[in-house]
Amino acid sequence: MSFPRCALLWALLPAGRQAGHRAAACSAFRAHCGPSPAVLGRVPALAASSASGGSKAPNTSLFVPLTVKPQGPSADGDVGAELTRPLDKNEVKKILDKFYKRKEIQKLGADYGLDARLFHQAFISFRNYIMQSHSLDVDIHIVLNDICFSAAHVDDLFPFFLRHAKQIFPVLECKDDLRKISDLRLPPNWYSEARAIRRKIIFHSGPTNSGKTYHAIQKYLSAKSGVYCGPLKLLAHEIFEKSNAAGVPCDLVTGEERVTVEADGKQAAHVACTVEMCSITTPYEVAVIDEIQMIRDPARGWAWTRALLGLCAEEIHLCGESAAIDLVTELMYTTGEEVEVRNYKRLTPISVLDHALESLDNLRPGDCVVCFSKNDIYSVSRQIEIRGLESAVIYGSLPPGTKLAQAKKFNDPSDPCKILVATDAIGMGLNLSIRRIIFYSLIKPSINEKGEKELEPITTSQALQIAGRAGRFSSQYKEGEVTTMNREDLGLLKEILNRPVDPIRAAGLHPTAEQIEMFAYHLPDTTLSNLIDIFVDFSQVDGQYFVCNMDDFKFSAELIQHIPLSLRVRYVFCTAPINKKQPFVCSSLLQFARQYSRNEPLTFAWLRRYIKWPLQPPKNIKDLMDLEAVHDVLDLYLWLSYRFMDMFPDTSLVRDLQKELDGVILDGVHNITKLIKISETRKLLHLESSLAESQSRLSGTLKSQARRARGTKTAGSKAAEPLGASAGELSLASRLVQQGLLTPDMLKQLEKEWMTQQTEHGQERTESGTYSKGTRRKKKEHNSD
Repeated sequence: MSFPRCALLWALLPAGRQAGHRAAACSAFRAHCGPSPAVLGRVPALAASSASGGSKAPNTSLFVPLTVKPQGPSADGDVGAELTRPLDKNEVKKILDKFYKRKEIQKLGADYGLDARLFHQAFISFRNYIMQSHSLDVDIHIVLNDICFSAAHVDDLFPFFLRHAKQIFPVLECKDDLRKISDLRLPPNWYSEARAIRRKIIFHSGPTNSGKTYHAIQKYLSAKSGVYCGPLKLLAHEIFEKSNAAGVPCDLVTGEERVTVEADGKQAAHVACTVEMCSITTPYEVAVIDEIQMIRDPARGWAWTRALLGLCAEEIHLCGESAAIDLVTELMYTTGEEVEVRNYKRLTPISVLDHALESLDNLRPGDCVVCFSKNDIYSVSRQIEIRGLESAVIYGSLPPGTKLAQAKKFNDPSDPCKILVATDAIGMGLNLSIRRIIFYSLIKPSINEKGEKELEPITTSQALQIAGRAGRFSSQYKEGEVTTMNREDLGLLKEILNRPVDPIRAAGLHPTAEQIEMFAYHLPDTTLSNLIDIFVDFSQVDGQYFVCNMDDFKFSAELIQHIPLSLRVRYVFCTAPINKKQPFVCSSLLQFARQYSRNEPLTFAWLRRYIKWPLQPPKNIKDLMDLEAVHDVLDLYLWLSYRFMDMFPDTSLVRDLQKELDGVILDGVHNITKLIKISETRKLLHLESSLAESQSRLSGTLKSQARRARGTKTAGSKAAEPLGASAGELSLASRLVQQGLLTPDMLKQLEKEWMTQQTEHGQERTESGTYSKGTRRKKKEHNSD
């Protein structure tokens, strides 16, 4: 709108109108004079100046529109109508439609960040606001009235449309600020205390069982102060115990546990912790970061990046694969620190056999069968038990205490258990006396950087990590062997192991709570999950970094979104490590958050009632899995108890309860083959009853079809029907196998039994039906005569 026009409208205001109305109208006009599209040729230049140049275009599908309610009746009346006249809604609708269709307006919207999707959504909201409001602001009412009388151009609506668009998409108003907040370039500058000292970086590089970690730990133990950062609670526990056994007082810090060894509760000079829990403000003489190659992990890589760049230690010892050397060297170049590389070779030989195992009958003491799914674990354990052998079982969701107990059982020379069945959980954190690694399969489910599930062969790094567990230097077997269960997999295994390990090219990063809080300040009505999406989309990183996958965080954020919590508390709840595949664990996070929001402390008595303690020993595999889920819930309580001590007050009691549950789970795992057998029997009985019901329904269907059918075609369809039924049942069985409810051996046995039953029933029907069919045939012939 031009300045003369604003002056004219201002002059039209009645002198008797209150000054407040005139001031409001004047300020509204002034706000829109600048970017008015009255002279469309000049506006794109203004728009271009407001857009952030040089930045990538945002993913506007992440912008969730807010609701702007239409205005109701005003206490001061409809000032715009008094100044001009009431608006004709039909005329206004035509004007708005004309405005929407103008190419110039769409182009102008794009210059302000409104792509086709946002432009359409903004217009729909703008039109509804105009059409449904009882009274409009004075400025837009006057402009619409003038357009109706051809005293103004339809393009004069654009400033009001843009104002509305910024109301429903507030991100448009603060894009530049959001880009600054989410700028993740130059991460070394985030850690000023580490940059203030000159650190010595030593990279211990070598394969599994090469002694690299041993040498780093020796430096850690001989130092005046030190911190060990490991990827697993088991590894932190191991260093904690070794350090104290060597006479070096050492504390333990994990997400769920804090142990101080000094009698007065004072912190020891040494600490063993999980990598996420390391302090970047405490000064140390020596720091050890184990498994540094996990800096590339799509979900947890940020923790290794933070430790590497932020630890305040005079010496930092990195242990890991050679694939990480180049990246670490590049990252340390940006901090002005040099990297000393020390290479190690494997201490004991390891060889890939030229023949596969092919049958579990060929198992020998010291063998470890590696599976990549729980169902395979159960199936293999059961088949080993059928052969009169005893096996230990280790998989990821078992509690750490149970894993250690199973490892001890397998390692004990006097124990009859000489076979281990495990997932890749044995790849790190456990000392095992394994002679031969047998890959039951080479296909492992994984989650990529986009959070998508993939089924692909294991990587060279994974294969080397697992295979390297055979023939460890400290075990009774001084030479390791590796092979596969199936002959066709052996060639692929050799190919995987012979490939060079791909160098690691980027390190993970993660937004902090402070950054998310600043985002929320600019977008106060946006959900936390949507804030994370927008943050990741707006973020800018250097080529040596990537933003970690935050699907688990977003899952928790959406789960508790409806619960009233402050942003900082909500953020902490969402960072709690949970297994989102466990419904009981997810519902527990929800329940804990709900109790917190009510300011009701989660006491030991409340928790016992919630988990229905005491729990019974498992009677089948499902019961065992339920107990594992309860153990995870207790872990969640302990994790939260160190963040919200007043609301989760009974840490020690819950830890004692968890130890008791450990014993119950351990007994279940000791008897796992019995549980599997019971579960298989129940599934088989359930399946047989389902098949019997299906067969009964099919028989009824066939009989009714037979009564309705006529001629030879009827006989043909009757003969074909059982085959169709068989195919349907086999399809059901295939699905059950895929879901792990049936093993291939059980399926073959079931098929034989079903075919036998079909044959017997067929003979019975034939024998019993011969006379009646003959009689009916004779009656038909007689009737036809």
